[in-house]
Amino acid sequence: MVRIAVSGPPGSGKTTQARRIADAYSLVYYSAGSIFREIARSRGLTIEELSLIAARDPSIDLEIDRRTFQLALEDNIVLDGHLTAWIASDIVDFKIYITAPLNIRVQRIAARDGKPFNQALRETIIRETVQRKRFIEYYGIDPTDLSIFNLIVDTSTLTVDETFAIIKSSIDKFLKTRKTAIH
Repeated sequence: MVRIAVSGPPGSGKTTQARRIADAYSLVYYSAGSIFREIARSRGLTIEELSLIAARDPSIDLEIDRRTFQLALEDNIVLDGHLTAWIASDIVDFKIYITAPLNIRVQRIAARDGKPFNQALRETIIRETVQRKRFIEYYGIDPTDLSIFNLIVDTSTLTVDETFAIIKSSIDKFLKTRKTAIH
């Protein structure tokens, strides 16, 4: 039984890596971001618009986080989301923070979403500013405090495969150490 949380800012590569972890270890994958995007689509809003609404309406984040916390109670799961590691900190076994500089993350977001760089930059800055404020206000969590993480990886100069090799090595070591401690 293992529970892994992968957190980090938009465009860092956390979803890609969380999916690879799930595949490599035969774990169930869950994304908090997909719920946020699903809510935005269902309301006919952009991510930026829903982020601004969520700044005034805590029920959106609280619902996503409630679902995340419930899922964190499941066995053999990988949870992917901006706040996931903090929300489920006491439940998950291994917490990974994936990051990259803003300009690299925005380039990735623009390519992923088929948007011009300047639009993706504006939306990302708004989203991150609003989210940081909400996280501090709603939960007392400062998303710049990375002290809870077992592993922090900057993906800016690494390929997807190189990043995954680092993550897999760390998870393997953790699982081996945990197995030894149990026996």
